[in-house]
Amino acid sequence: MSDRPRIPSPARRSVLRGSLAVPAALALPAVGAAAPAFALSGRPRAAWGVQVGDVTSSSALVWVRSDRLARMIVETSATDSFRRARTWHGPLVGSGTDFTGTTPLYGLPPGEQVHYRVTLADPHDPRRTGEPVRGTFRTAPARRRDGVRFLWSGDIAGQGWGINPDIGGYVVYDEMRRLDPDFFLCSGDNIYADGVIEPRVTLPDGRVWRNVTTEEKAKVAETLAEYRGNFRYNLLDHNLRAFNAQVPSIVQWDDHEVRNNWYPGQILDDARYTEKNVDVLAARSMRAFGEYFPVSTLHAGSGEGRMHRVVRHGPLLDVFVLDMRSFRNANSPGRQPDDTTGILGAEQLRWLKHELSRSRAVWKVIAADMPLGLVVTDGETDFEAVAQGDPGAPLGRELQIAELLRFIKHRRITGTVWLTADVHYTSAQHYAPERAVFKDFAPFWEFVSGPLAAGQFQANALDATFGPDRVFVRAPDRANVSPMESPQYFGEVDIDGDSGELTVRLRAQGGSVLFTKVLQPGCVGQ
Repeated sequence: MSDRPRIPSPARRSVLRGSLAVPAALALPAVGAAAPAFALSGRPRAAWGVQVGDVTSSSALVWVRSDRLARMIVETSATDSFRRARTWHGPLVGSGTDFTGTTPLYGLPPGEQVHYRVTLADPHDPRRTGEPVRGTFRTAPARRRDGVRFLWSGDIAGQGWGINPDIGGYVVYDEMRRLDPDFFLCSGDNIYADGVIEPRVTLPDGRVWRNVTTEEKAKVAETLAEYRGNFRYNLLDHNLRAFNAQVPSIVQWDDHEVRNNWYPGQILDDARYTEKNVDVLAARSMRAFGEYFPVSTLHAGSGEGRMHRVVRHGPLLDVFVLDMRSFRNANSPGRQPDDTTGILGAEQLRWLKHELSRSRAVWKVIAADMPLGLVVTDGETDFEAVAQGDPGAPLGRELQIAELLRFIKHRRITGTVWLTADVHYTSAQHYAPERAVFKDFAPFWEFVSGPLAAGQFQANALDATFGPDRVFVRAPDRANVSPMESPQYFGEVDIDGDSGELTVRLRAQGGSVLFTKVLQPGCVGQ
């Protein structure tokens, strides 16, 4: 896009000793420039780009990061000339938020392209301002006939596959940006806080994968500073920064934002960690998450401090963003005959039922950070997701999902579609009561995509409790296939404004559409 921000090259000290030299094409921002102890001269800079999140028909949340104490100022306009611009005075960003800040925008026109620019001003001398950083986004439509189109995926910088300058960095983001969606849904594992990024990795065929590395990615994240550094790492990629400047996001989290397969109350038996209480680690990660993503319910002024929320995107679409991590019970064999906590927690389940029942959108996308009928294990005896490999009647966490599916059927809630990532391959599952042991639900679809920049893995087994039929799958035949060996995956959802039809396309990096499914509006199940 013509308004893509100019990003300065990094200082030499920003890259770890012994790691690769970064080509100018990646144009990395300076990694170490945030510390307030440094004597900084000149004007404030926003080298990490801009982001917009949780866009509705009239509101949005703008994000930026400064290199020093600064006042955030946002201007919006209907054109990139910024004539008749509207000014929004944002927060003072400082060390308490790692120099990040968000500014909420309200009263925006529905269904319109909004151009914005963020300027950072010296709080002691407002005339000393940095170069504005520009971005653009579309607000959600007020009219059904305008339609909606978005992308989703997840799993970024996992299994040691980080930013590789030899292949152009995270080039899948450039491909997604050129599709120009209304927004991007990231289904979790935005970072791998428990995954070290090594300078070099030798592939099975003898080729060498090279990574951009940073100090915070040289060990597992434990401190708040290390979690912040993990979220900063992905923003070193120019493709992702350009994507953020054009495509707004809806972001959720899963396990790797904290640590693999974590659950509340867990005490770690892992020699890599000096902090063994996972609740302490999760609190640090969520704080950093809220600092580095524009999430409406984590925004400093929201007063909510939670991940689950509904993002309403006009009359055609509501997105129900779940948190299947923060309220779950401990991973176990999953054979409990009574389980009120489950994977959502009782309070979040009540919230979800309430929001689904009051939704008037044609389509209700349930953004789940884990799949329903795919068996995801945690060690030899425990299970990480909902399914636990027993094809019989619901037990353990399946009881909570059975309750939700029964509620959707009996309330005749139409247009529910489940989207997820997590398992590092792409697939489509159709769930139907005639194939299931538990039968009191209406048929529905679950679509899986990812990873975006991580290792790929073999397909998981299915659990027959809810009757899934794997209609399509694309997965490798071995574990941890690198992005250099196989294309990455993302999904596309296109809702037609005239017919109301919802089309799902499972895509592979490089332009291939692997699978397409068209769903009809107004159905309780299909």
